[in-house]
Amino acid sequence: MKQSMERIKTGANIVIKSWMRLKPWENLLIVTSNQYIKEAQLLKQCAAKRGARADLMIVERTGKQVGVFFDEQEDIFRGYKAIIGATDYSIVTTKAAKKAIERGSKFLSLPLLTGDGRSLLGYRFLQMDTKKSKMMAQVIMSYLDEGSTIDVRTSAGTSLKFYTRNRSAGFFNGVVKDGGGYSSASIEAYVPIEETMTKGTMVVDGSLGYIGGVKEAVQVELAAGRITQIADNEDGQRLQAYIEQYTDEGMYVASELGIGLNSYAKCRGSSYIEDESAYGTFHIGFGRNLALGGVHQASGHFDIVGRDPDIYVDNRMIMERGKIIVPEPQVY
Repeated sequence: MKQSMERIKTGANIVIKSWMRLKPWENLLIVTSNQYIKEAQLLKQCAAKRGARADLMIVERTGKQVGVFFDEQEDIFRGYKAIIGATDYSIVTTKAAKKAIERGSKFLSLPLLTGDGRSLLGYRFLQMDTKKSKMMAQVIMSYLDEGSTIDVRTSAGTSLKFYTRNRSAGFFNGVVKDGGGYSSASIEAYVPIEETMTKGTMVVDGSLGYIGGVKEAVQVELAAGRITQIADNEDGQRLQAYIEQYTDEGMYVASELGIGLNSYAKCRGSSYIEDESAYGTFHIGFGRNLALGGVHQASGHFDIVGRDPDIYVDNRMIMERGKIIVPEPQVY
């Protein structure tokens, strides 16, 4: 599907004006790679229209290991009041991003990787009403924060149990102010789960995250917080090979439960950010979760996506087949 330049410019303007809410006195750093120079220049132009200075940082170490560089260079964002991570992969969970956020800088994770040749800035899901997504997130978060166990089940065969004691839920809707200084293009509610506790079976029938959609559902077994087995079909082999490329056992650790809240998004394997944002999906994040409020360090972070979940918090249903429901009050 061909995109018009006007649609891509609209996306760039949403990022700078609505999500970053960039002020004239806020200097912006756009972290990108040569592959996304066109998008980075558009973002820079939108910043200039608001009277703000924007610099580009072209990262040489691209791909899934880009996060390692930003772990090693913790102070690289010093001096900037606003940062956009516009590379292939998310860098919001890195030490450099965490330190910038702690200093009071704005940080937006805007991974631009797509699998269909289109610019992410031209995707329609960026136009989701941020007030509506915030309201949806707050409903879910109120239950996540009250509970300590979460059960996720699907008709495809998923049956998972997560534990969230002493963990706080959060949400992304693109707007950095709503996220307390940082956000992501992935519009979702999330909770950093206890890293040694997750158990059960996930049937991945939505997306394999960075590596695209699934042709055949992949069964993933988890115990004591880790992946213990991946189905030996074509997509399962792709997932196994992807994780092994990190050469880091910490990448098998389940560290996040996310719930997609973007009714404009579709889970079709073209953009992993769109996939995990799609309303009616859930995802498990594996690997590093420090910036989400967890305690697990690893060389990266990736997500796998399932469809139409029934979700229970302390045995109270909050979602049915991917749709938010309001539970009846408990009577004591």
